[in-house]
Amino acid sequence: MTWQALTEAELRDYLNEAEVRMNPEQHQFWDMIKITPEKWQQEPYGSRGGGFWAVAVIGRQVVWFNDIEEGFNVSAYKCYGIIGTYWCNQDQLEWIIQSLLNQMHGLAIVRRGEGHELT
Repeated sequence: MTWQALTEAELRDYLNEAEVRMNPEQHQFWDMIKITPEKWQQEPYGSRGGGFWAVAVIGRQVVWFNDIEEGFNVSAYKCYGIIGTYWCNQDQLEWIIQSLLNQMHGLAIVRRGEGHELT
């Protein structure tokens, strides 16, 4: 059996299934960072399928679906539309969203404590 690039309709099935599994906090965060799915370039692995589907952007990170490995990944990017680092994780979208939420919570705790002296 030969590999074929994932269609947008097939991607939407993955997204719909993930949204059903998300808890309310994950879903709220997802709603804030998701984008209309679009193909982003990644060399060399993404070339064969015309790129990988990007589904969310937060800061300088993109959440994308690796249809070769059938899983979601998060990578840094320098130029919008180009995935910086290839990953072959087979993660569920809600796992990625929770990981990003955990990072955000950690950042908020650190920032709350920076530069504030109690007197």
